[in-house]
Amino acid sequence: MAVPTLLFLITFLGVINNGQVEASHQLYPQFQSLTALTVLQLHRTAFHFQPPKNWINAPMYYNGIYHFFYQYNPKGAVWGNIIWGHSVSKDMIVWKALDPAIYPSRRFDKNGAWSGSATILPNNKPIILYTGVDPNDRQVQNYAVPANLSDPYLRKWIKPARLNPVVDPDQGVNASAFRDPSTAWWLNGHWRMAVGSKRNHRGIVYLYRSRDFFHWVKAKHPLHSAPHTGMWECPDFYPVLLSGKQGLDTSVVGKHVKHVLKVSLDVTRYDYYTVGTYLTGKDRYVPDNTSVDGWAGLRYDYGNFYASKTFFDPAKKRRVLWGWVNESDSTSDDVKKGWAGIQAIPRTVWLDPNQRQLMQWPIQELETLRGKNVQISHRMLKTGQHIEVKGITAAQVDVDVTFFIPSLDKVEPFNPSWSLTDAQLLCAKKGSKVQGGVGPFGLLALASRNLEEYTPVFFRIFKSSLKHVVLLCSDARSSSLENGLYKPSFAGFVDVDLADQKLSLRSLIDHSVVESFGAGGKTCITSRVYPTLAVLENAHLHAFNNGSQTIVVENLNAWSMKKPLKMN
Repeated sequence: MAVPTLLFLITFLGVINNGQVEASHQLYPQFQSLTALTVLQLHRTAFHFQPPKNWINAPMYYNGIYHFFYQYNPKGAVWGNIIWGHSVSKDMIVWKALDPAIYPSRRFDKNGAWSGSATILPNNKPIILYTGVDPNDRQVQNYAVPANLSDPYLRKWIKPARLNPVVDPDQGVNASAFRDPSTAWWLNGHWRMAVGSKRNHRGIVYLYRSRDFFHWVKAKHPLHSAPHTGMWECPDFYPVLLSGKQGLDTSVVGKHVKHVLKVSLDVTRYDYYTVGTYLTGKDRYVPDNTSVDGWAGLRYDYGNFYASKTFFDPAKKRRVLWGWVNESDSTSDDVKKGWAGIQAIPRTVWLDPNQRQLMQWPIQELETLRGKNVQISHRMLKTGQHIEVKGITAAQVDVDVTFFIPSLDKVEPFNPSWSLTDAQLLCAKKGSKVQGGVGPFGLLALASRNLEEYTPVFFRIFKSSLKHVVLLCSDARSSSLENGLYKPSFAGFVDVDLADQKLSLRSLIDHSVVESFGAGGKTCITSRVYPTLAVLENAHLHAFNNGSQTIVVENLNAWSMKKPLKMN
């Protein structure tokens, strides 16, 4: 019988400095202070989760409440002095901030209380597994439990000293790279959990088993590993139905499911996942051969999105994905504005009907923030034309558009020398201003009046010898006149059938973030941008086409988004 399991996410991530991604635990003592900072609001998001100030990154559903725990630095907008922030919500949109849940206080976490997950034990008791750093800088796995289960918000957590740490790295494990225990699952009389690690350049997810959740034994073989991938952080392992959007408890197994293994790559600073089979008799995971098992593999999101984690929401029978969206400015910029890091809008995830990849879509609760609506239908976009979407707050908008392509005769040939695994390079070569056959067409988000600044999110279609190749780009290179920013041309290929000659695009635009979902959530890209002109009421939104083939805006809906109220 499957035992209900729930999860929350705590992660630790890198920062951008002069356009470069730095190590995940770089300290900045020169920027840390207990002195109150003025929080600059110009690029602060309105409907994405972020604390009032300082550095964050980072869910559990328990007795009607969603809990969100996140790594938080109370002393500054940089990584360091990390404690576990804690907020609660009834809908994952409107949040109430609580006092910190966990902070380093014991020998087994003296030098850090890092990422972890939660599981609901029998009798409806939540328990946290998390990584602590001991006085010798060894990474060990600990547990914490609520001090008072009658408190609906579970404000206080305790870390019993008698059994902690519950997992010590043995001689065969790299003690400096051994972290982020997963949500546990129940199978054949034992709990199982996965912990991320590496051996030389091989990424590894170790498997541990326990009958009582407090005494763990490492399995003879890892759950999975892959060469040349480096450290695997924040592993996530869960089942998905072969058909339908309903989510599953983490302990579900059987012929009616596939399993997903996601890891966060410490070297490249992005997540990748595979879809495959969990061999329960051997306790091994075997990826299908439908995608690359490595750096060029499938991603939840091809942009600013890292250390993601899912949880099963039993109230609505769905699996929900959270991901951290890092800044793309410098550390000194973060200090000046007084905050750093946001969370992507929670997404429902399910298996694509083709069974080769996942689908993602913003949770339905987000639609409660929709305000004024503007619609555009059946408008033609000839070469070089763009249509402004007027009457909405373009800096804070949810826009969903379906494009119709009257003919595919003008598609460009896909050059065999181009790599089908490096969409970003192709996007940089074939940007929004480079005229093509079918495309580029899409949206110009956070655009200034005279288009000195804009973030184009667009499709471009090619034809290989076998099929059409669809590219989705979110290109930040023209997003800001400010120098010293990381402004990449993020991109991903879209595995879609163009039989109906339509492509859909939804973008969530929120001051300094553009989250985009191509083809109903087959390919997702999140970009962080910092315009200097296209801010607040001076931001504009356009649909555009720079391809030689005329494109039809079949239907466009845009909603101004309200800022969530505070939870009572």
